[in-house]
Amino acid sequence: MSEYDYIVVGSGAGGGGLAANLAEAGYTVLLLEAGGNPDTYNYEVPAFHANASEARDMSWEFFVRHYENQEQQRRDDKFDEPHDGIFYPRAGTLGGCTAHNALFLVYPANSDWNRIADITGDKSWRAWRMRRYFERLEDCRYRPVWRFLYKIFPFLSVTRHGFRGWLGTEEADVKLALKDDALFKILKKAALRQVFGWHWLRLLNVRYWLARLTTLLFTAGDPNTWWTVSWRLEGLRICPLTRLKGRRNGARERVLQARAADPERLTIQLHALVTRVLFDDDNRATGVEYLQGESLYRADSRAGQAAAGERRQVRARREVILCGGAFNTPQLLQLSGIGPRELLEEHGIPVRMDLPGVGFNLQDRYEITLVQRMKRPFRMLAEATMAPPTEGEAPDPPLREWLNDKESIYSTNGCVMSIIKRSDPALKDPDLYIFGLVTDFRGYYPNYSQRIRDAKDCFTWAVLKGHTGNRAGRVTIRSADPRDTPHIDFRYFEEDEHEDLEAVVRGFQTARSLADSYRHLVSEELYPGPDVKTPEEIRRYIRDNTWGHHASCTCKIGADDDPMAVLDSSFRVRGTQGLRVVDASVFPRIPGLFIVSAVYMIAEKASDVILGDAQRGGTP
Repeated sequence: MSEYDYIVVGSGAGGGGLAANLAEAGYTVLLLEAGGNPDTYNYEVPAFHANASEARDMSWEFFVRHYENQEQQRRDDKFDEPHDGIFYPRAGTLGGCTAHNALFLVYPANSDWNRIADITGDKSWRAWRMRRYFERLEDCRYRPVWRFLYKIFPFLSVTRHGFRGWLGTEEADVKLALKDDALFKILKKAALRQVFGWHWLRLLNVRYWLARLTTLLFTAGDPNTWWTVSWRLEGLRICPLTRLKGRRNGARERVLQARAADPERLTIQLHALVTRVLFDDDNRATGVEYLQGESLYRADSRAGQAAAGERRQVRARREVILCGGAFNTPQLLQLSGIGPRELLEEHGIPVRMDLPGVGFNLQDRYEITLVQRMKRPFRMLAEATMAPPTEGEAPDPPLREWLNDKESIYSTNGCVMSIIKRSDPALKDPDLYIFGLVTDFRGYYPNYSQRIRDAKDCFTWAVLKGHTGNRAGRVTIRSADPRDTPHIDFRYFEEDEHEDLEAVVRGFQTARSLADSYRHLVSEELYPGPDVKTPEEIRRYIRDNTWGHHASCTCKIGADDDPMAVLDSSFRVRGTQGLRVVDASVFPRIPGLFIVSAVYMIAEKASDVILGDAQRGGTP
């Protein structure tokens, strides 16, 4: 039986960086990934992220419940009757969901880290300490002046950006918007509406202008600079992307580079579906069992044609680290006998550790959109197919530009403007992210990417509600078969209904106000349509059609006296030894506005914690 120092299960934002760090520290690491490693345009081209989320060689298709009530569930336009749920795209490929996400990198709120420090009493989670992990992983390419100054005076990194990390971050070229008259007018009108609202007398307010100019001088509209984060600023923001030289950049690149540097230290095993964690009599994780074979997991649309897979086992000398994400990590723990006793006994799984919090506390954003049809198509999309060429077909002009390393519309994720704001002035942290997209986007449902490819004359305002209050969701196994997907029930609006719903209503009303600023360019509002006018009609529209795609918090870190806590502050699974979790499931509350930055950061922190334990001569 093969043996490694560490076994890491899952290669996404949590597992990819962690595995690379452990290998670079001199340990042997086996990285197990259930998917493959397709190297395709859908992966590399930022503008093709919707295609990537539905590509058969990358996509895992979960169908989830937003509500327990079936009548309410069916009111959603996106409800899929054959699957009795709503499509929730995940990635089964090297790099995990960093292989298909929309590339947004938005730093979490400092309160997200301070909350964990307060809950656990572990000061290493304090926000000012956690920032160093962002500095360590980021290679910021969109702040050239600060990048230059950092090279000369590295001790004066006042922005607290990283300029020597492994994760390239860039900003889409704003000149692309200037090439389309209609888009430029939309952005100009919407920006003026956001800055001044209806209060044009602000033009004469000297104090208002001084405050705006001071903020602009320090932050340049950057959501990730330390000033923006620590001052909790609102306003217009640029859209930093996890991109390097116009190409997607993420966990996949990190692990491939680490393996190339030292292939004897880092082994990547693809098409390996882990079925359970192995333990000794002292509840120490000693390894994992997995099935070797392609498309074994039934979230893969090709699973029906897959063989049963070859059962294998592998041993860990030091630790097993689960990084499967908010759905698959609790599923794997439950399959291994760790979870709510009643659930395990129901499925005939011997109970190793009764941890009732495993799979519970599931959280997500609430998202909604407003879609308009313009009076004429956008000129910048005239020659864009928004898809890779088929076999024997020549690339379209934007793809040819992208292949020649020129700034192309395919170098962007479609976002042309973003706003961070508070839904209520009394809130400490901004909780809304409102952004404009040159497409027609109405959420996720089978073949949704076709609508995005076809939309040449549409503009979308998307509203994302961060720091949601609902913690009622849960992930539970359907059976003892590891190839089955779990039952996923978000139970929307069961907790903090009024606060969350009203916040999304205010965000939607802001989007409507922005859209009204250029109404002379609009032919019609397609979604939700002009019939949705009153606050109550907007509430109904949101309740019926909202969605999310940042599932998290299902194996939460918590205090020692919290019976629902799954992990301690060092990522260790309670009641076991040699077993940790490092992925989006670890958070007690959903962090920030886009979760991937927080997950990248905890992978860096977990690396320090694990290596620190190893250097002290013990295994946890």
